[in-house]
Amino acid sequence: MELPKKYKHELSHSYALGPFPTFELLSCRPDMARAVYYREDFTQRDKLIDLCEQLDIPCHCSQKALDRISQKEICYAAGEFIKYQEKLCRERPHIALVHPGDMGNLGTIERTVLGFGIRDLAIIGGGADRWHPKAVRASMGAVFRLRVQEFGDFDEYLSKFGNNRDIFPFMLDGGTVLTPNTCPESELYTLVFGNESTGLPPEFQNFGQSLFIAQTEDVDSLNLAVAVSIGTYLFTQRNGGAA
Repeated sequence: MELPKKYKHELSHSYALGPFPTFELLSCRPDMARAVYYREDFTQRDKLIDLCEQLDIPCHCSQKALDRISQKEICYAAGEFIKYQEKLCRERPHIALVHPGDMGNLGTIERTVLGFGIRDLAIIGGGADRWHPKAVRASMGAVFRLRVQEFGDFDEYLSKFGNNRDIFPFMLDGGTVLTPNTCPESELYTLVFGNESTGLPPEFQNFGQSLFIAQTEDVDSLNLAVAVSIGTYLFTQRNGGAA
Protein backbone atom coordinates (compact mmCIF):
# COMPACT_ATOMS: atom_id res chain seq x y z
CA MET A 1 0.00 0.00 0.00
CA GLU A 2 1.31 3.42 -0.97
CA LEU A 3 1.08 5.91 1.88
CA PRO A 4 -1.34 8.80 1.30
CA LYS A 5 0.02 12.28 0.67
CA LYS A 6 -0.10 15.02 3.27
CA TYR A 7 -2.96 17.35 2.48
CA LYS A 8 -2.33 20.35 0.24
CA HIS A 9 -4.92 22.67 -1.24
CA GLU A 10 -3.91 21.83 -4.80
CA LEU A 11 -4.55 18.09 -4.36
CA SER A 12 -7.64 16.66 -6.05
CA HIS A 13 -8.53 14.73 -2.90
CA SER A 14 -8.83 15.29 0.84
CA TYR A 15 -9.44 13.37 4.08
CA ALA A 16 -12.27 12.90 6.56
CA LEU A 17 -10.50 12.53 9.90
CA GLY A 18 -12.16 10.60 12.69
CA PRO A 19 -14.63 7.70 12.84
CA PHE A 20 -17.87 9.70 12.59
CA PRO A 21 -16.83 11.85 9.57
CA THR A 22 -15.50 8.69 7.91
CA PHE A 23 -18.79 6.83 8.37
CA GLU A 24 -20.65 9.93 7.09
CA LEU A 25 -18.47 9.91 3.97
CA LEU A 26 -19.25 6.24 3.35
CA SER A 27 -22.95 6.74 4.05
CA CYS A 28 -23.51 9.91 2.00
CA ARG A 29 -20.82 10.02 -0.70
CA PRO A 30 -19.41 6.51 -1.17
CA ASP A 31 -18.96 7.34 -4.86
CA MET A 32 -16.27 9.86 -3.88
CA ALA A 33 -14.42 7.64 -1.37
CA ARG A 34 -11.04 6.32 -2.55
CA ALA A 35 -9.73 4.53 0.54
CA VAL A 36 -10.18 4.15 4.28
CA TYR A 37 -7.51 3.81 6.97
CA TYR A 38 -7.90 2.65 10.57
CA ARG A 39 -5.85 1.89 13.66
CA GLU A 40 -5.48 -1.68 14.86
CA ASP A 41 -7.11 -0.77 18.18
CA PHE A 42 -10.14 0.94 16.57
CA THR A 43 -13.14 -0.56 18.37
CA GLN A 44 -15.45 -0.29 15.34
CA ARG A 45 -13.03 -1.72 12.83
CA ASP A 46 -15.20 -4.77 12.04
CA LYS A 47 -18.13 -2.49 11.17
CA LEU A 48 -15.83 -0.31 9.07
CA ILE A 49 -14.27 -3.25 7.23
CA ASP A 50 -17.66 -4.80 6.47
CA LEU A 51 -19.01 -1.51 5.13
CA CYS A 52 -15.97 -0.96 2.92
CA GLU A 53 -16.31 -4.50 1.56
CA GLN A 54 -19.96 -3.85 0.70
CA LEU A 55 -19.00 -0.62 -1.07
CA ASP A 56 -15.87 -2.07 -2.70
CA ILE A 57 -13.65 0.60 -1.12
CA PRO A 58 -10.07 -0.29 -0.11
CA CYS A 59 -9.71 -0.45 3.68
CA HIS A 60 -6.24 -0.49 5.27
CA CYS A 61 -5.00 -0.98 8.81
CA SER A 62 -2.15 1.54 8.79
CA GLN A 63 -0.92 3.66 11.67
CA LYS A 64 1.67 5.22 9.35
CA ALA A 65 -1.03 6.42 6.95
CA LEU A 66 -3.04 7.97 9.77
CA ASP A 67 0.02 9.64 11.26
CA ARG A 68 0.82 11.23 7.90
CA ILE A 69 -2.62 12.74 7.27
CA SER A 70 -3.97 13.43 10.77
CA GLN A 71 -1.84 16.51 11.58
CA LYS A 72 -0.50 15.02 14.83
CA GLU A 73 -3.99 14.47 16.24
CA ILE A 74 -5.04 11.08 17.59
CA CYS A 75 -7.09 9.61 14.78
CA TYR A 76 -8.61 6.12 14.85
CA ALA A 77 -10.01 6.15 11.32
CA ALA A 78 -9.95 8.34 8.23
CA GLY A 79 -11.48 8.34 4.79
CA GLU A 80 -9.75 9.57 1.64
CA PHE A 81 -12.13 11.12 -0.88
CA ILE A 82 -12.14 12.99 -4.19
CA LYS A 83 -13.14 16.65 -4.05
CA TYR A 84 -16.38 17.27 -5.90
CA GLN A 85 -18.64 20.08 -7.07
CA GLU A 86 -22.36 20.51 -6.42
CA LYS A 87 -25.05 23.06 -7.29
CA LEU A 88 -27.43 24.72 -4.88
CA CYS A 89 -31.12 23.92 -4.97
CA ARG A 90 -32.97 26.91 -6.44
CA GLU A 91 -36.17 26.23 -4.49
CA ARG A 92 -34.58 26.07 -1.02
CA PRO A 93 -33.31 28.65 1.49
CA HIS A 94 -29.58 29.38 1.33
CA ILE A 95 -26.85 30.51 3.70
CA ALA A 96 -24.19 32.66 1.99
CA LEU A 97 -20.75 33.23 3.52
CA VAL A 98 -18.74 36.08 2.02
CA HIS A 99 -15.03 35.30 2.14
CA PRO A 100 -15.04 33.17 5.32
CA GLY A 101 -11.54 33.03 6.73
CA ASP A 102 -11.45 30.30 9.38
CA MET A 103 -11.69 26.60 8.51
CA GLY A 104 -12.89 25.64 11.98
CA ASN A 105 -15.69 28.20 11.78
CA LEU A 106 -16.63 27.00 8.31
CA GLY A 107 -16.94 23.39 9.44
CA THR A 108 -18.91 24.40 12.53
CA ILE A 109 -21.28 26.45 10.38
CA GLU A 110 -21.84 23.49 8.05
CA ARG A 111 -22.71 21.28 11.00
CA THR A 112 -24.98 23.94 12.52
CA VAL A 113 -27.03 24.87 9.46
CA LEU A 114 -27.58 21.20 8.66
CA GLY A 115 -28.81 20.73 12.21
CA PHE A 116 -31.43 23.44 11.62
CA GLY A 117 -32.54 21.96 8.30
CA ILE A 118 -30.64 24.10 5.79
CA ARG A 119 -28.79 22.08 3.16
CA ASP A 120 -27.59 24.78 0.74
CA LEU A 121 -24.47 26.84 1.43
CA ALA A 122 -22.94 29.44 -0.90
CA ILE A 123 -19.33 30.51 -0.43
CA ILE A 124 -18.68 33.91 -1.99
CA GLY A 125 -15.28 35.27 -3.02
CA GLY A 126 -13.12 32.40 -1.82
CA GLY A 127 -11.61 32.25 1.64
CA ALA A 128 -11.13 29.21 3.85
CA ASP A 129 -10.44 25.92 2.11
CA ARG A 130 -13.69 24.01 2.58
CA TRP A 131 -12.00 20.72 1.75
CA HIS A 132 -9.19 21.08 4.29
CA PRO A 133 -9.29 18.13 6.74
CA LYS A 134 -9.68 20.63 9.60
CA ALA A 135 -12.88 22.01 8.05
CA VAL A 136 -14.22 18.55 7.21
CA ARG A 137 -13.57 17.36 10.74
CA ALA A 138 -15.14 20.47 12.32
CA SER A 139 -18.26 19.77 10.27
CA MET A 140 -18.39 16.24 11.73
CA GLY A 141 -19.08 15.02 8.22
CA ALA A 142 -22.02 17.41 7.69
CA VAL A 143 -20.26 18.64 4.55
CA PHE A 144 -21.19 15.33 2.88
CA ARG A 145 -24.90 16.03 3.44
CA LEU A 146 -24.84 19.62 2.17
CA ARG A 147 -24.99 21.22 -1.24
CA VAL A 148 -22.08 23.69 -1.32
CA GLN A 149 -21.32 25.94 -4.29
CA GLU A 150 -18.62 28.59 -4.69
CA PHE A 151 -19.04 31.93 -6.47
CA GLY A 152 -16.48 34.54 -7.47
CA ASP A 153 -18.57 37.42 -6.10
CA PHE A 154 -22.08 38.17 -4.86
CA ASP A 155 -23.23 39.44 -8.27
CA GLU A 156 -22.47 36.00 -9.70
CA TYR A 157 -24.57 34.41 -6.97
CA LEU A 158 -27.46 36.84 -7.57
CA SER A 159 -27.36 36.27 -11.31
CA LYS A 160 -28.06 32.57 -10.73
CA PHE A 161 -30.25 32.57 -7.64
CA GLY A 162 -31.42 36.13 -6.95
CA ASN A 163 -34.81 36.03 -8.68
CA ASN A 164 -37.86 35.71 -6.40
CA ARG A 165 -35.63 35.37 -3.35
CA ASP A 166 -35.45 37.59 -0.26
CA ILE A 167 -31.91 38.65 0.69
CA PHE A 168 -31.03 39.32 4.33
CA PRO A 169 -27.46 40.60 4.91
CA PHE A 170 -26.30 40.46 8.53
CA MET A 171 -24.50 43.78 9.08
CA LEU A 172 -22.34 45.10 11.89
CA ASP A 173 -23.38 48.72 11.30
CA GLY A 174 -27.12 48.73 11.65
CA GLY A 175 -30.30 47.41 10.16
CA THR A 176 -33.37 45.81 11.72
CA VAL A 177 -32.54 44.24 15.09
CA LEU A 178 -33.25 40.53 14.76
CA THR A 179 -35.34 38.99 17.54
CA PRO A 180 -37.90 36.16 17.61
CA ASN A 181 -40.60 38.83 17.20
CA THR A 182 -38.95 40.80 14.38
CA CYS A 183 -37.66 37.86 12.34
CA PRO A 184 -39.07 38.32 8.82
CA GLU A 185 -41.44 35.87 7.20
CA SER A 186 -40.19 34.66 3.83
CA GLU A 187 -41.06 31.77 1.55
CA LEU A 188 -37.58 31.76 0.01
CA TYR A 189 -34.57 33.52 1.49
CA THR A 190 -30.80 33.83 1.66
CA LEU A 191 -29.03 34.82 4.86
CA VAL A 192 -25.73 36.54 4.07
CA PHE A 193 -22.82 36.73 6.53
CA GLY A 194 -19.42 38.41 6.21
CA ASN A 195 -15.84 37.68 7.12
CA GLU A 196 -14.94 36.97 10.76
CA SER A 197 -12.85 40.12 11.17
CA THR A 198 -14.52 42.69 8.88
CA GLY A 199 -18.12 41.58 8.44
CA LEU A 200 -19.92 42.51 5.22
CA PRO A 201 -18.81 45.51 3.12
CA PRO A 202 -21.11 48.60 3.32
CA GLU A 203 -22.53 47.99 -0.16
CA PHE A 204 -24.45 45.00 1.18
CA GLN A 205 -26.85 47.51 2.76
CA ASN A 206 -28.19 47.83 -0.80
CA PHE A 207 -29.23 44.18 -0.96
CA GLY A 208 -32.58 43.29 0.54
CA GLN A 209 -33.27 43.94 4.23
CA SER A 210 -30.18 44.21 6.44
CA LEU A 211 -30.32 42.67 9.91
CA PHE A 212 -28.36 43.16 13.11
CA ILE A 213 -27.97 40.84 16.10
CA ALA A 214 -27.93 43.03 19.19
CA GLN A 215 -25.06 42.60 21.63
CA THR A 216 -23.49 44.46 24.52
CA GLU A 217 -20.69 46.98 24.06
CA ASP A 218 -18.37 44.66 25.97
CA VAL A 219 -17.52 42.69 22.81
CA ASP A 220 -16.54 43.91 19.36
CA SER A 221 -18.64 41.34 17.51
CA LEU A 222 -20.04 37.85 17.76
CA ASN A 223 -18.13 34.85 16.48
CA LEU A 224 -19.22 34.13 12.89
CA ALA A 225 -20.40 30.61 13.68
CA VAL A 226 -22.45 31.94 16.60
CA ALA A 227 -24.04 34.68 14.45
CA VAL A 228 -24.94 32.15 11.75
CA SER A 229 -26.40 29.86 14.41
CA ILE A 230 -28.64 32.59 15.83
CA GLY A 231 -29.81 33.80 12.43
CA THR A 232 -30.44 30.34 11.04
CA TYR A 233 -32.30 29.19 14.14
CA LEU A 234 -34.65 32.18 14.17
CA PHE A 235 -35.38 32.00 10.43
CA THR A 236 -36.02 28.27 10.40
CA GLN A 237 -38.25 28.57 13.46
CA ARG A 238 -40.28 31.34 11.80
CA ASN A 239 -40.29 29.99 8.25
CA GLY A 240 -39.57 26.29 8.52
CA GLY A 241 -36.41 24.39 7.65
CA ALA A 242 -35.39 22.91 4.31
CA ALA A 243 -34.77 19.42 3.02
